[in-house]
Amino acid sequence: MFPVSDGHCDFLYGAVQSGYDMIQPKKEQTIRLEDMLHGGVALQFFACWIDTTLHAQPLHQCITMIDAYERMLKEHQEFTPLTREFQPESGKIATVLSVEGGEAVDGSMAILRVLYRLGVRAMTLTWNENNELSGAALARGNKGLTAIGRDIIDEMCALGMAIDVSHLSDRGIDQVLARATRPVFASHSNARSIYDNPRSLTDEFIREIAKQGGTVGVNFYYLQLSKSPVACIDDIVRHICRVVEIGGIGCCAIGSDLDGMHQYPKDFKTSRDFPALFEALIKRGFSEADIYRIAYQNLHDYIVQFV
Repeated sequence: MFPVSDGHCDFLYGAVQSGYDMIQPKKEQTIRLEDMLHGGVALQFFACWIDTTLHAQPLHQCITMIDAYERMLKEHQEFTPLTREFQPESGKIATVLSVEGGEAVDGSMAILRVLYRLGVRAMTLTWNENNELSGAALARGNKGLTAIGRDIIDEMCALGMAIDVSHLSDRGIDQVLARATRPVFASHSNARSIYDNPRSLTDEFIREIAKQGGTVGVNFYYLQLSKSPVACIDDIVRHICRVVEIGGIGCCAIGSDLDGMHQYPKDFKTSRDFPALFEALIKRGFSEADIYRIAYQNLHDYIVQFV
Protein backbone atom coordinates (compact mmCIF):
# COMPACT_ATOMS: atom_id res chain seq x y z
CA MET A 1 0.00 0.00 0.00
CA PHE A 2 2.69 2.49 1.06
CA PRO A 3 6.48 2.46 1.24
CA VAL A 4 7.79 2.49 4.81
CA SER A 5 10.65 4.33 6.49
CA ASP A 6 11.36 2.70 9.86
CA GLY A 7 13.58 4.74 12.15
CA HIS A 8 14.73 2.06 14.55
CA CYS A 9 15.37 -1.67 14.86
CA ASP A 10 17.80 -3.78 16.89
CA PHE A 11 18.56 -6.48 14.33
CA LEU A 12 22.33 -5.89 14.46
CA TYR A 13 22.52 -6.67 18.17
CA GLY A 14 20.62 -9.90 17.55
CA ALA A 15 22.87 -10.73 14.60
CA VAL A 16 25.98 -10.45 16.77
CA GLN A 17 24.66 -11.92 20.01
CA SER A 18 22.12 -14.49 18.82
CA GLY A 19 22.94 -15.26 15.20
CA TYR A 20 19.98 -13.48 13.64
CA ASP A 21 19.84 -14.04 9.89
CA MET A 22 17.73 -12.22 7.30
CA ILE A 23 16.92 -15.37 5.31
CA GLN A 24 16.85 -18.02 8.02
CA PRO A 25 15.45 -16.10 10.99
CA LYS A 26 15.47 -17.23 14.58
CA LYS A 27 12.08 -17.90 16.15
CA GLU A 28 12.17 -14.71 18.23
CA GLN A 29 13.52 -12.54 15.40
CA THR A 30 11.16 -9.93 13.90
CA ILE A 31 13.31 -8.15 11.30
CA ARG A 32 13.27 -10.59 8.37
CA LEU A 33 13.98 -9.80 4.74
CA GLU A 34 10.87 -11.52 3.37
CA ASP A 35 8.61 -9.71 5.85
CA MET A 36 10.26 -6.36 5.16
CA LEU A 37 9.66 -6.72 1.43
CA HIS A 38 6.10 -7.93 1.98
CA GLY A 39 5.34 -5.01 4.33
CA GLY A 40 6.71 -2.39 1.96
CA VAL A 41 9.80 -1.37 3.92
CA ALA A 42 11.84 0.92 1.67
CA LEU A 43 14.08 2.58 4.27
CA GLN A 44 15.32 0.93 7.47
CA PHE A 45 17.52 2.34 10.22
CA PHE A 46 19.81 -0.29 11.74
CA ALA A 47 20.96 0.62 15.25
CA CYS A 48 24.13 -0.46 17.00
CA TRP A 49 22.71 -0.82 20.51
CA ILE A 50 25.35 -0.60 23.21
CA ASP A 51 24.59 -3.16 25.94
CA THR A 52 26.23 -1.91 29.11
CA THR A 53 25.69 -5.28 30.84
CA LEU A 54 28.20 -6.98 28.55
CA HIS A 55 31.89 -7.33 29.39
CA ALA A 56 32.85 -6.16 25.90
CA GLN A 57 33.81 -2.50 25.69
CA PRO A 58 31.15 -0.27 24.09
CA LEU A 59 33.35 0.70 21.14
CA HIS A 60 34.17 -2.97 20.53
CA GLN A 61 30.44 -3.76 20.54
CA CYS A 62 29.77 -0.94 18.12
CA ILE A 63 32.48 -1.98 15.65
CA THR A 64 31.27 -5.58 15.77
CA MET A 65 27.74 -4.49 14.85
CA ILE A 66 29.03 -2.21 12.08
CA ASP A 67 30.83 -5.25 10.71
CA ALA A 68 27.56 -7.23 10.87
CA TYR A 69 25.84 -4.38 9.01
CA GLU A 70 28.47 -4.34 6.27
CA ARG A 71 28.28 -8.12 5.88
CA MET A 72 24.49 -7.89 5.65
CA LEU A 73 24.80 -5.39 2.81
CA LYS A 74 27.29 -7.63 1.01
CA GLU A 75 25.23 -10.80 1.41
CA HIS A 76 21.82 -9.36 0.54
CA GLN A 77 21.68 -7.23 -2.59
CA GLU A 78 18.19 -6.08 -1.64
CA PHE A 79 19.82 -3.66 0.83
CA THR A 80 21.60 -0.49 -0.25
CA PRO A 81 22.90 2.46 1.80
CA LEU A 82 20.60 5.45 1.49
CA THR A 83 21.60 8.05 -1.10
CA ARG A 84 19.94 11.27 -2.17
CA GLU A 85 18.95 9.57 -5.43
CA PHE A 86 17.15 6.62 -3.81
CA GLN A 87 13.59 5.95 -5.00
CA PRO A 88 11.23 3.77 -2.95
CA GLU A 89 9.87 2.23 -6.14
CA SER A 90 13.27 0.67 -6.87
CA GLY A 91 12.46 -2.57 -5.07
CA LYS A 92 15.52 -2.06 -2.85
CA ILE A 93 15.59 -1.33 0.88
CA ALA A 94 17.71 1.71 1.69
CA THR A 95 19.58 1.51 4.98
CA VAL A 96 20.83 4.01 7.55
CA LEU A 97 23.39 3.03 10.20
CA SER A 98 22.87 4.51 13.67
CA VAL A 99 24.26 4.13 17.18
CA GLU A 100 22.05 3.72 20.24
CA GLY A 101 24.11 4.73 23.25
CA GLY A 102 26.81 7.38 23.30
CA GLU A 103 29.06 5.13 25.37
CA ALA A 104 30.35 3.98 21.98
CA VAL A 105 32.30 7.20 21.40
CA ASP A 106 34.08 7.02 24.79
CA GLY A 107 33.89 10.79 25.08
CA SER A 108 36.18 11.15 22.08
CA MET A 109 35.67 13.48 19.13
CA ALA A 110 38.13 11.33 17.15
CA ILE A 111 36.04 8.20 17.69
CA LEU A 112 32.88 10.09 16.73
CA ARG A 113 34.52 11.23 13.51
CA VAL A 114 35.73 7.71 12.71
CA LEU A 115 32.24 6.30 13.29
CA TYR A 116 30.93 8.94 10.88
CA ARG A 117 33.49 7.83 8.29
CA LEU A 118 32.31 4.24 8.83
CA GLY A 119 28.80 5.31 7.84
CA VAL A 120 27.06 6.19 11.12
CA ARG A 121 24.55 8.94 10.38
CA ALA A 122 22.57 9.18 13.64
CA MET A 123 23.21 8.62 17.34
CA THR A 124 21.22 8.60 20.56
CA LEU A 125 23.29 10.00 23.42
CA THR A 126 22.09 7.47 25.99
CA TRP A 127 20.09 4.31 26.39
CA ASN A 128 18.43 3.77 29.78
CA GLU A 129 21.38 4.74 32.02
CA ASN A 130 23.02 8.05 32.68
CA ASN A 131 26.41 8.18 30.98
CA GLU A 132 29.30 10.57 30.38
CA LEU A 133 27.27 12.47 27.76
CA SER A 134 23.86 13.00 29.38
CA GLY A 135 21.16 11.85 31.72
CA ALA A 136 18.66 9.24 30.52
CA ALA A 137 14.87 9.24 30.67
CA LEU A 138 14.65 6.09 32.79
CA ALA A 139 17.57 6.91 35.07
CA ARG A 140 17.45 8.86 38.31
CA GLY A 141 17.98 12.56 38.68
CA ASN A 142 16.72 14.06 35.39
CA LYS A 143 20.34 14.96 34.63
CA GLY A 144 21.19 16.97 31.55
CA LEU A 145 24.10 17.21 29.16
CA THR A 146 27.61 16.99 30.55
CA ALA A 147 30.45 19.17 29.29
CA ILE A 148 31.57 16.28 27.09
CA GLY A 149 27.99 15.81 25.90
CA ARG A 150 27.80 19.43 24.82
CA ASP A 151 31.02 19.06 22.85
CA ILE A 152 29.73 15.87 21.20
CA ILE A 153 26.51 17.66 20.23
CA ASP A 154 28.53 20.44 18.62
CA GLU A 155 30.69 17.97 16.71
CA MET A 156 27.70 15.94 15.51
CA CYS A 157 26.19 19.13 14.11
CA ALA A 158 29.48 20.05 12.44
CA LEU A 159 29.87 16.59 10.92
CA GLY A 160 26.27 16.21 9.81
CA MET A 161 25.29 13.34 12.11
CA ALA A 162 21.65 13.38 13.22
CA ILE A 163 21.05 13.81 16.94
CA ASP A 164 18.46 11.37 18.24
CA VAL A 165 16.77 12.46 21.49
CA SER A 166 15.02 9.14 22.15
CA HIS A 167 15.97 7.81 25.61
CA LEU A 168 17.21 11.23 26.80
CA SER A 169 16.06 12.81 30.05
CA ASP A 170 13.71 15.77 29.83
CA ARG A 171 16.49 18.10 30.88
CA GLY A 172 18.79 16.59 28.27
CA ILE A 173 16.20 17.06 25.53
CA ASP A 174 15.68 20.68 26.56
CA GLN A 175 19.40 21.32 26.34
CA VAL A 176 19.83 19.54 23.01
CA LEU A 177 16.96 21.50 21.47
CA ALA A 178 18.52 24.74 22.70
CA ARG A 179 22.04 23.89 21.53
CA ALA A 180 21.77 21.95 18.26
CA THR A 181 22.36 23.89 15.06
CA ARG A 182 20.69 21.23 12.91
CA PRO A 183 17.21 19.70 13.25
CA VAL A 184 17.09 16.82 15.75
CA PHE A 185 14.74 13.85 15.75
CA ALA A 186 13.34 11.15 18.02
CA SER A 187 13.85 7.83 16.26
CA HIS A 188 11.50 5.80 18.47
CA SER A 189 9.47 7.76 21.04
CA ASN A 190 5.78 8.17 21.78
CA ALA A 191 3.40 10.84 23.08
CA ARG A 192 3.42 11.21 26.86
CA SER A 193 0.02 12.90 26.80
CA ILE A 194 -1.48 9.66 25.47
CA TYR A 195 0.28 7.40 27.95
CA ASP A 196 2.46 8.82 30.71
CA ASN A 197 5.83 7.12 30.33
CA PRO A 198 9.11 8.97 30.97
CA ARG A 199 10.53 7.55 27.71
CA SER A 200 7.81 9.35 25.76
CA LEU A 201 7.83 12.98 24.68
CA THR A 202 5.80 15.81 26.15
CA ASP A 203 3.63 17.83 23.80
CA GLU A 204 6.12 20.69 24.20
CA PHE A 205 8.99 18.52 22.99
CA ILE A 206 6.99 17.24 20.01
CA ARG A 207 6.06 20.79 19.10
CA GLU A 208 9.64 22.05 19.31
CA ILE A 209 11.14 19.11 17.39
CA ALA A 210 8.60 19.77 14.64
CA LYS A 211 9.28 23.52 14.71
CA GLN A 212 12.99 22.88 14.19
CA GLY A 213 12.34 20.55 11.24
CA GLY A 214 12.72 17.19 12.96
CA THR A 215 10.56 14.09 13.15
CA VAL A 216 9.11 11.88 15.89
CA GLY A 217 9.05 8.15 15.15
CA VAL A 218 6.25 6.36 17.01
CA ASN A 219 7.45 3.07 18.47
CA PHE A 220 5.55 -0.16 19.10
CA TYR A 221 6.82 -1.16 22.56
CA TYR A 222 3.77 -2.12 24.58
CA LEU A 223 5.04 -0.56 27.81
CA GLN A 224 5.12 2.82 26.06
CA LEU A 225 1.82 2.47 24.21
CA SER A 226 -0.79 2.00 26.93
CA LYS A 227 -1.43 0.85 30.47
CA SER A 228 -2.89 -2.39 29.13
CA PRO A 229 -0.56 -5.41 29.35
CA VAL A 230 -1.57 -6.26 25.78
CA ALA A 231 -1.11 -3.49 23.22
CA CYS A 232 -2.59 -3.35 19.71
CA ILE A 233 -2.43 -1.35 16.49
CA ASP A 234 -5.14 1.00 17.75
CA ASP A 235 -2.74 2.07 20.52
CA ILE A 236 -0.08 2.87 17.92
CA VAL A 237 -2.66 4.88 15.99
CA ARG A 238 -3.55 6.93 19.07
CA HIS A 239 0.07 8.02 19.45
CA ILE A 240 0.36 8.79 15.73
CA CYS A 241 -2.77 10.93 15.93
CA ARG A 242 -1.35 12.89 18.88
CA VAL A 243 2.03 13.50 17.26
CA VAL A 244 0.24 14.75 14.13
CA GLU A 245 -2.11 16.91 16.22
CA ILE A 246 0.76 18.58 18.09
CA GLY A 247 3.61 18.53 15.57
CA GLY A 248 1.73 18.59 12.29
CA ILE A 249 1.53 16.06 9.49
CA GLY A 250 5.15 16.72 8.52
CA CYS A 251 6.53 15.66 11.92
CA CYS A 252 5.17 12.16 12.49
CA ALA A 253 7.12 9.08 11.41
CA ILE A 254 7.59 5.41 12.29
CA GLY A 255 10.24 4.00 14.65
CA SER A 256 9.04 0.48 15.32
CA ASP A 257 11.83 -0.79 17.66
CA LEU A 258 11.44 -4.27 16.13
CA ASP A 259 13.91 -6.81 17.56
CA GLY A 260 14.20 -4.50 20.55
CA MET A 261 11.48 -6.03 22.74
CA HIS A 262 10.20 -9.36 23.95
CA GLN A 263 6.48 -8.65 23.60
CA TYR A 264 4.74 -7.07 20.63
CA PRO A 265 1.28 -5.64 19.98
CA LYS A 266 -1.11 -8.54 19.47
CA ASP A 267 -1.79 -7.54 15.85
CA PHE A 268 1.68 -6.28 14.88
CA LYS A 269 4.48 -8.86 15.04
CA THR A 270 6.84 -8.10 12.12
CA SER A 271 7.33 -5.63 9.27
CA ARG A 272 4.78 -7.70 7.32
CA ASP A 273 2.06 -6.05 9.40
CA PHE A 274 2.64 -2.45 8.27
CA PRO A 275 -0.30 -2.58 5.81
CA ALA A 276 -2.64 -3.35 8.73
CA LEU A 277 -1.40 -0.23 10.51
CA PHE A 278 -2.06 1.90 7.45
CA GLU A 279 -5.54 0.41 7.04
CA ALA A 280 -6.23 1.52 10.61
CA LEU A 281 -5.05 5.04 9.76
CA ILE A 282 -7.37 5.11 6.75
CA LYS A 283 -10.25 4.16 9.04
CA ARG A 284 -9.30 7.08 11.31
CA GLY A 285 -9.74 9.45 8.38
CA PHE A 286 -6.17 10.00 7.22
CA SER A 287 -5.80 10.64 3.50
CA GLU A 288 -3.47 8.54 1.38
CA ALA A 289 -1.21 11.58 0.96
CA ASP A 290 -0.99 12.01 4.73
CA ILE A 291 -0.29 8.32 5.31
CA TYR A 292 2.48 8.43 2.69
CA ARG A 293 4.11 11.23 4.67
CA ILE A 294 3.83 9.37 7.98
CA ALA A 295 4.83 6.02 6.53
CA TYR A 296 7.75 7.13 4.38
CA GLN A 297 8.32 10.70 3.30
CA ASN A 298 8.80 12.56 6.58
CA LEU A 299 11.62 10.40 7.91
CA HIS A 300 13.20 10.04 4.48
CA ASP A 301 13.23 13.80 3.92
CA TYR A 302 14.67 14.38 7.38
CA ILE A 303 17.55 11.89 7.22
CA VAL A 304 18.51 12.39 3.57
CA GLN A 305 20.07 15.74 4.50
CA PHE A 306 22.69 13.80 6.48
CA VAL A 307 23.75 11.35 3.75
